[in-house]
Amino acid sequence: MNRLRIKHMTGFHYGGDVTASYNEARMLPVSADGQLVLYSHVEILPISSQHNYVDYWGSRVSSFEILTPHKELSLTATSLVEVRPRIHADQELTWEALTASAESATTYIEQIKQTRRTDPPDEVVALAAEIAGRHTDPCAAALEICSAIGDAMEYMQGFTGVTSTAKEAWAVRKGVCQDITHLALGALRSVGIPARYVSGYLHPKPDAAIGETIAGESHAWVEWYCGEWRGFDPTNTIDIGDRHVTVGRGRDYNDVPPLRGVYAGPYGSELFVKVEITKEA
Repeated sequence: MNRLRIKHMTGFHYGGDVTASYNEARMLPVSADGQLVLYSHVEILPISSQHNYVDYWGSRVSSFEILTPHKELSLTATSLVEVRPRIHADQELTWEALTASAESATTYIEQIKQTRRTDPPDEVVALAAEIAGRHTDPCAAALEICSAIGDAMEYMQGFTGVTSTAKEAWAVRKGVCQDITHLALGALRSVGIPARYVSGYLHPKPDAAIGETIAGESHAWVEWYCGEWRGFDPTNTIDIGDRHVTVGRGRDYNDVPPLRGVYAGPYGSELFVKVEITKEA
C-alpha cells in the first residue's frame, strides 16, 4: 500500500484583463476500488463561488465562474490518497457472453462505441482482430492487445496535441499517454470489448523514499470489461497498482479534462501545469 500526497497546480495566464471566465475542473480523486481518499481540496484564485457535483461518469467536478477582471486563473488541487494494488479475479467468459453483456446494459453500450478521438486506423483494427482470433478468452485478448499497442508506440512529447486523434498518433507512432490510451481504446472496441478512458496520476518513481517529492504529471490508462472492469496502463505496459491514483473515467479524454472553460476577453491564453507527488508514511 502507498499513501500519496498529490499537489496539482494549473491554470491560465491571459494576455490582459479577462472580464469573466466560466470553468470546470476535474482534479480531485474519488474513493473507489483500490483507493481511499483521506483528504482533498481545490483552491481557486481569484476567489469565486463554486458548485461541486459528481458527473454522469462518476467524476468529481468543481464548476465555478469568475466575474471580476483578472489576468490569471490559478487552481491548486491537493489530495492525500491511500492506494492498494488492484486484485483481479480469474474470469471465465466467452466472446458470446461478453457480447450479450455489452448489448444488454447501457453502460457497456456507451463504452463500445468509437469516438472521434478513439476511431482506430485500419492497421490497428487488423492487429486487434488478429490477436482476438487467437484467444477464446476476451480477457486474455484484451491484455495482449493493449500490450501490443504500448509496444508499438514510442512515448514522446511534441508530436501530438491535446486534440489529436488515435489515427494521427499512429501515423507517427509517437505520442503521450493520452494518445496511447486512445489507440488502446479504439483497438479494444473494434473487437467488441467495452473499454473506458481513465484519467489520474502515476507516481513515477517506484522506490521513492518516504517524504520525497517527485515531479509528476497527469496520466491516462484504460479499463476494459470482461466480467469485471480491469485496468491496464498501455503506456508503461504494466498493471494498475499502488502508484496509480484514479481521478475520472469516460469515453475518451474529452469526458475528463483536468480543466476546461471559456472566457470573455480579446486576449490569448497560456496554460500552465505542475504536479508534485509525495510518498507519505
